[in-house]
Amino acid sequence: MTLPTFFLKIIAFFQAIISFFTSGIFWTEVTTPSDPVVIPPPENAVVLNLDNFTMTWSDEFDGNAVDTAKWTGYKCGAEQSKTRMGAWWNTDMASVKDGNLHIQTKYYDNGYKGGKKGWYSCGLCTDGLFEQTYGYFEIRCILPKGVGMWSAFWMMPHNINDSIGNGGVDGAEIDVYESPNYHYKLSDNVNVVTSSIHYDAYGAEHQQKTVCTPFIENNDPYETYTTYGVEWNEKEYIFYINGVETGRTDFGGASQVPEYMIVNCNVNGTEGFPLNGYAGDALTFDSPQPTDLVVDYVRVYQYNSLLGQ
Repeated sequence: MTLPTFFLKIIAFFQAIISFFTSGIFWTEVTTPSDPVVIPPPENAVVLNLDNFTMTWSDEFDGNAVDTAKWTGYKCGAEQSKTRMGAWWNTDMASVKDGNLHIQTKYYDNGYKGGKKGWYSCGLCTDGLFEQTYGYFEIRCILPKGVGMWSAFWMMPHNINDSIGNGGVDGAEIDVYESPNYHYKLSDNVNVVTSSIHYDAYGAEHQQKTVCTPFIENNDPYETYTTYGVEWNEKEYIFYINGVETGRTDFGGASQVPEYMIVNCNVNGTEGFPLNGYAGDALTFDSPQPTDLVVDYVRVYQYNSLLGQ
């Protein structure tokens, strides 16, 4: 979609007005597929204090394969490839090497394990293996390069499709970070990520709020490791990048049920075809370059008070 020059100038003007620096992060307006609501950072940004927590789960990816005691495929497996947005998913696209989880997005001209010609990636989750209510959840990773790439670290309850009418208390999708903005056409701010909350399933009653769209200023998240985390308690969600608060919300009421984690790398699009016009131009059939989401670790902590410490 091509926007009028006047509108582009308006976007640039407001970006210049609202951009400012806070501990290596500043906030800027950017148009993404979820049409985010941009909020300014807190006046006194909170720095994460892990002294209040005890680690309850982690994967440091020190082995030579994905640990199946900790991860399973999210809406996919290794036997048969399945469509997911603009790609096909198969868990063979996930591997562990050099102390990192690599989720590769790769083009297969002849398809892979039952899938058609196109891009292949995957998602991993802890569904049925680990879940927790409240605490602090963090990933340290390098984002995948490529227009149309959409990596994410997020959390889900088991019953989100069945819990409607009670806000997010019965369970919410907690998007710790999403990264759909690499070389986005309308902005030079490619280092923008989003943090969001969804509840009341995904039909007509669906409710969504993008809490913040922080821009990472002091390090390139596509070249160096960056941490993304969420502190979740009975009152609210607090989002962090590199240990500094980027936003908080009690939208819908904080989830009160256990949730599992998901790490995935997607391609913007539908039914296995990249979406041109927003973020798919670099992921077309004539650009078969693989790109990885590289994860150093995923760690989970619980409040000491809830552990009786």
